[in-house]
Amino acid sequence: MIISRGRRYIFVHIPKTGGTAMALALEARAKADDILIGDTPKALRRRGRLRALTPRGRLWKHSTLADIDGVIAAGELDRLLIFTLVRNPWDRVVSYYHWLQGQSFDHPAVTLSKRLSFAAFLQAPQIQASLHNTPAASYVTDAAGRERPARFLRLEHLAEDMPPLEAHLGFRLTMPHANRSARAADYRSYYDDAGAGIIARVCAADIARFGYAF
Repeated sequence: MIISRGRRYIFVHIPKTGGTAMALALEARAKADDILIGDTPKALRRRGRLRALTPRGRLWKHSTLADIDGVIAAGELDRLLIFTLVRNPWDRVVSYYHWLQGQSFDHPAVTLSKRLSFAAFLQAPQIQASLHNTPAASYVTDAAGRERPARFLRLEHLAEDMPPLEAHLGFRLTMPHANRSARAADYRSYYDDAGAGIIARVCAADIARFGYAF
């Protein structure tokens, strides 16, 4: 996440959507008082500043608007451009699974990814619940439970979706490739009909909202 009062924006980083590349592009032009929350180089150098903040929730790279209540007042949100990246859910979950397999921290999803095939991973109730309960809207919903107006940039259509953001920022964004996982390029090769149907069901909100298809 990045909070920039100077450029009047909040970047909300939804996992496995290309958000690290966006954060790197934004922090390359960061203002001195921007709040950088994450594990990119400049964010790590500024990590000590976060100790003075009093958020409602957890301050980490994937914080939601509800989490940063206390850092940004509700009235201030009205004056900031809120934006995030979204990604085809079938593709996103393949990347999520492979990313989890490379992690070593203690989390049920990490354990499941290392123990189960991709098809079995999709069948796990806790994975389905997690995907269903965290649509893109949940990341831009504030502490009062109100979804805030936000700009959603589709990873697959950045050339189309990026110009209005760049006009707001006043500069062009160059997004590097970051956090690539070792996986086949075509996400469809990972799915059988049952697996594709699971994603269609648990991610139905985002699929309908952003016009995605398998």
